[in-house]
Amino acid sequence: MYYLTTAIDYTNGSPHIGHAYEKILSDILVRYQKLKGTETFFLTGVDQHGQKVQQSAEKEGIHPATYASKNTKKFKKLWEQVGLDYDGWAETTDDKHKACVGKILTKLKEEGQLYKKSHQGFYSVRQEQFLTDRDRNEQGEFGAEWGEVVELSEENWYFKLSDHAQWLQGFLAKTPDCIYPSSRQQEVINSLEKMHETDLCISRPKERLFWGIELPFDAEYVTYVWFDALINYLSFAGYLAEPDSDLPDFNQVWERPVHVIGKDILVPAHAIYWMAMLHALGFEDEHMPQFVVHGFWNAKGEKMSKSIGNIIDPKELADTYGVDALRYYLARDIHTGKDSDFIPDRFVSIFQTELANDLGNLCNRTLNMTVRFCEDKTLNTPSDYTLVELDQQLQASLAKTKEEYIKYMDTYQVALALGAINKHVKLCNSYAEANQPWALAKDKANTPQLHNCLYHIIESLAHIALLLSPVLPEACAKILQQLGAAELAQTTLADINWGLIQQPHTVNKPKPIFPRIQLPENEDPA
Repeated sequence: MYYLTTAIDYTNGSPHIGHAYEKILSDILVRYQKLKGTETFFLTGVDQHGQKVQQSAEKEGIHPATYASKNTKKFKKLWEQVGLDYDGWAETTDDKHKACVGKILTKLKEEGQLYKKSHQGFYSVRQEQFLTDRDRNEQGEFGAEWGEVVELSEENWYFKLSDHAQWLQGFLAKTPDCIYPSSRQQEVINSLEKMHETDLCISRPKERLFWGIELPFDAEYVTYVWFDALINYLSFAGYLAEPDSDLPDFNQVWERPVHVIGKDILVPAHAIYWMAMLHALGFEDEHMPQFVVHGFWNAKGEKMSKSIGNIIDPKELADTYGVDALRYYLARDIHTGKDSDFIPDRFVSIFQTELANDLGNLCNRTLNMTVRFCEDKTLNTPSDYTLVELDQQLQASLAKTKEEYIKYMDTYQVALALGAINKHVKLCNSYAEANQPWALAKDKANTPQLHNCLYHIIESLAHIALLLSPVLPEACAKILQQLGAAELAQTTLADINWGLIQQPHTVNKPKPIFPRIQLPENEDPA
């Protein structure tokens, strides 16, 4: 089974464009696997514990559970709006998750992986972790990325992270596809030298933080939010679940999961803490996760920040310009693994050019011509019709498009896969201009050529709708319906070959699927 998870979103805030990109990218990857005929399980959710949630709740004069629940609703509502089709929803306050965390902590303690000690040092309130001198900048200071830093002296529980350093080094050396892009894997390898002498503090005293999962063997402490949150990938997949649980069968779900995460939480949280935790729990190398690490969306050249006030709200974009425009732009205008700049003009222009003009216009005018020029809206090219070079080029292009699409989607390069589709769409438009079906319709002697031309475009549109469906599922379902080929929605990738549309074939009356975005003068999508 293809098990894909996103990083769960911290409920100390509201969803922004970065959250939306990660979730939509993940949804696209899962839908692509379904197109291939693969059984999938897609997990996403929210991280609700931690010091920042507790502090924000105190400022509002409400309980942290109320605060977390209020923000959780914002995330769930947005994910429903943008069309996420997830199978599992993770909330770290869920009793099933708490039970799993407790079992894991108990197991690790019994096996000697946890110990208690006192520590005095500097603590980042923002990152909720103790810092070392290695975290200082060249000026010997803790940089702004750590936020408020205070000095603490307290006793805590620790996980023997250092015990797993040698294994992790060896695993990464022999598993080059563990992290995409590969440059991120080298980043992890370079950071591992710190791991040999560092263990992970996995508790917080209740006297300063009560909003967390209590340690099952020490009621004076709660679990460190990162240790708790990472376990969601196991708990909501059914790990150590009770037999009567409504969670999935873990042995069926967990083969080699794919975690889609932002570059800021790769090191140390996922690539070091999480991998060491799994190794300590006895997971074999072949069942270790693969990480797809995406970059950041910036706003007009600057990093998005609440303090600057340049956060892009995906809900506003979806409300104003539509979910198709949002999903397509986020998939098309960033290369997985790299940063990108949110440019309002491009948000609109990409939709207008590639969807409204190229694909939308191709679909609408082809169907209109079929309805107008073909008796009973039915295509029926003679079986002995001889194809010309333009027909052969179009068929060859479609086969090449599918080949490139698979290559790019299998390597998480969604933007390039969309580029391959758009290239064929443009060729279809050129094919129509070269054949001029509107002129062919004026002479009945040209009927075979007219039907052949329209059939080639209709067939191409069916292929395009299926390949594009992971990105724009609702719009592509509408395309297939208008083509008179709604039944093709269940077609798997291997079966997308020339001849999907059997003649004679009747189409339906078209209705524009990608109407152009009408912007008032000087309006900025941001």
